[in-house]
Amino acid sequence: MKAITYERFGSARNVLRLDDVDTPRPDAGEVTVDLMFSGVNPSDVKARAGTRPGVTRPPFPLVIPHSDGSGVISAAGDGVDPARVGERVWIWNGQWRRAFGTAASQITLPQDQAVKLPDNVDFETGAVLGIPGLTAAFTVFSGGDVASKTLLVQGGAGTVGLLAVQLAKWGGARVIATARGSGAERAREAGADVVIDYAEPDLGARILAANSGQPIDRIVEVEFGRNIAADTEVIAENGTICAYGSALEMEPVLPFYPLLFKAVTIEIALIYLLGDAERRSTIDRLNRALSEGALRCPVERVFPLADCAAAHEAVEAGNRAGAILLGTG
Repeated sequence: MKAITYERFGSARNVLRLDDVDTPRPDAGEVTVDLMFSGVNPSDVKARAGTRPGVTRPPFPLVIPHSDGSGVISAAGDGVDPARVGERVWIWNGQWRRAFGTAASQITLPQDQAVKLPDNVDFETGAVLGIPGLTAAFTVFSGGDVASKTLLVQGGAGTVGLLAVQLAKWGGARVIATARGSGAERAREAGADVVIDYAEPDLGARILAANSGQPIDRIVEVEFGRNIAADTEVIAENGTICAYGSALEMEPVLPFYPLLFKAVTIEIALIYLLGDAERRSTIDRLNRALSEGALRCPVERVFPLADCAAAHEAVEAGNRAGAILLGTG
């Protein structure tokens, strides 16, 4: 199979290369998927660059990057229903704690990691579901139904944030989002009831004013350290702050007493490590929203497989209006 590989950390153009690699045969409980698209996420870029603390070399001699993808099952190992061959699927955790991910023409992995793609959903969308889609669904619904609640989505124009806005609206919530510039319009188009510039110096006061002075039931947080003061100001008693990122402030100082006297739950979401029951529930919510046509997953650009380095650079550059994919089919 054709695959993008690397053997050492470094810049995309210095370490990524297009190779021919043998396709692993599916063992018991596994499937082989002929991939159509591979999703390129910030975590994939950071893993290739070697920027994770304490990690000095790749965990495997040869790595095929990327965890997300979509395609068609072409082979099944023992114990897998043969009827799954030919099934359209999306992939989660393709390269998480495994050597070979989705930046290839094929991938072989446990069958549970190849989820049936709803009939009305295209392959491009499927390649956005593994990390952004599941993260959005978990951060919105990990506490249960959100109908009649008010949710704040910090960073409502990013890939995860935009999906979180749509999912929260689908779940019956009132949604306040933060974004700025052209992102504000994207968040509105996704269904946000109110959009506030996240750079406003009185952000907390503006959020409360947008909610008629009432505190917020749940916060989906992309920049936990940067926003914890405003989040603490607006969160309701017994509310939840579910954070999936804190890139701008990795060692935040928490206002413990204000959080304590609101009995706030702080939940840190790392979608790779969901338990089995949590993952099944999150996948079910996500696929139901997709089946009902409630979710639009914008794609900014699709790069050819051979241009994987350029795709990594596009993710590193930021300021995107949609996901970055590789065409692998």
